[in-house]
Amino acid sequence: MGQCGCFGAAQKEQRAEADRLEAQEARARAAEAAQKRQQEYEKSAAGRAARAQIKAMKEAKTSSNQGEPVLKWQMG
Repeated sequence: MGQCGCFGAAQKEQRAEADRLEAQEARARAAEAAQKRQQEYEKSAAGRAARAQIKAMKEAKTSSNQGEPVLKWQMG
């Protein structure tokens, strides 16, 4: 019953440090897995199609409507 409170604090610190290290390792593993999924997606047909669509949208955005308004109003 007569335990010193400082022993519990040291154990809490060690556990907190262990938890922090585990979380850091888990984040690193998750980042590696996400990078691997991204690379596999870019190699897939869907990834290539998405990249081509984005490229086409950028080209259409820069080449169309050169100085012309989007809506043209007519009277009468």
